[in-house]
Amino acid sequence: MRHAWIERRAAGLTAAAGLVAILLAGAVAAPAAAQAPLADNPFAAPLAAPIPETRAAPREAGPTIRAQISPRHQTVLSAEIAGKIVSLALREGEAFAAGDRLVGLDCGAHVARRDRAAAQELAARRRLETAGRLDRLSSISRLELDEAAAALAAAQAETALADVFVARCDVVAPFSGRIAERFAEPHQYVAEGEKLVAILDDSALEVELIVPSRWLVWLAPGHRFSVAVDELDARIAARVARIGARVDPVSQSVKIFAEIEEGAPGLFAGMSGAAEIAPPLAAGAPGG
Repeated sequence: MRHAWIERRAAGLTAAAGLVAILLAGAVAAPAAAQAPLADNPFAAPLAAPIPETRAAPREAGPTIRAQISPRHQTVLSAEIAGKIVSLALREGEAFAAGDRLVGLDCGAHVARRDRAAAQELAARRRLETAGRLDRLSSISRLELDEAAAALAAAQAETALADVFVARCDVVAPFSGRIAERFAEPHQYVAEGEKLVAILDDSALEVELIVPSRWLVWLAPGHRFSVAVDELDARIAARVARIGARVDPVSQSVKIFAEIEEGAPGLFAGMSGAAEIAPPLAAGAPGG
């Protein structure tokens, strides 16, 4: 009996020791499980997202002024007479020289009127010459001589007027440049005053921009600045040439124009960019 009791007691102690070992093993594994990644340990609580490092925002450089590249000379040529277009060879972007014929209109009727006026002028001149000879012979009245002189003057005026209309049949270039836009096509009939072509001189470009009117206390002709041209990813140097004649009272702004001192290859009219204009004290260079 005593021997059986001792065996049962030993078995109980062995079971208790095993339980303690299991509990200790669980306590050791718990921290490791807590440190394991979420994918490896499905029972671990999701970790909080790391707090991003906060950095100070970069300081903004002050407001920039938008600037535009514009030609000094540009215009739209219109038809001075009504007629059909018989010549319009140049297309957009093509170059021409001053005095070149850009548009030609049908001039048959006007040439015929000029020839008729020239013939009438010649006849009036002959009549006046005859009246002068008769006047020297006292064979004509003074009134008839004056009427012959007046008829010649009227015929000369008609010839001059016909010459004006014939000259308007050809639209010539007032300056050298390029075709910016065409508003008509060959064989098209246009009315008097209708737009034909827009032209510009791309050899002389300038910078146009609108600045706050309060800048007028220090901004003056000769002030230098730079413009970062968007389309070229390049910077050009400019100098204020003239200031607009009036200040806009609503926006309190004024337009200024600057000549380009140092350009960039490929500069075209209509390009734009950001102008960096600093007061003379902040620029640290003569003229701004």
